[in-house]
Amino acid sequence: MRGIVYLCIGVFFGIVLFKSEAASWFRIYEMFQFRSFHMYGIIGSAVGLGIIIIQFIKRMNIRSFYGEKIIFSPKKKGFRNYMFGGIIFGLGWVLVGACPGPMFTLLGAGYLPILVVVAAAIIGTYLYGLLKDKLPH
Repeated sequence: MRGIVYLCIGVFFGIVLFKSEAASWFRIYEMFQFRSFHMYGIIGSAVGLGIIIIQFIKRMNIRSFYGEKIIFSPKKKGFRNYMFGGIIFGLGWVLVGACPGPMFTLLGAGYLPILVVVAAAIIGTYLYGLLKDKLPH
């Protein structure tokens, strides 16, 4: 049953991404050239809304759909790790024209070349799983 709930949430999220043009390569390209505020507005709205919702969940002790307590446990890794991770993430985003969220949205919308990106993301995730103990954390 949980799988169906998560699938429905994912489909809804994909529709929102597609309709807001957050999955559009042209919008992402405009963002990295600082020619349009569209993507910055979407990202900024998501960050702001996320902060408000997390604070609301913490203060009201809201539980998950299944009655489980929601626990937030931030891990402090240091600025350097975030900097390198952000650079790698950003380079991948620029090269591909999509971050991990819209990859599946684009696939669902019928953009078949994104299959190469999805395959590379799966391979990269697998390789990280193999190498994570040897990487600095």
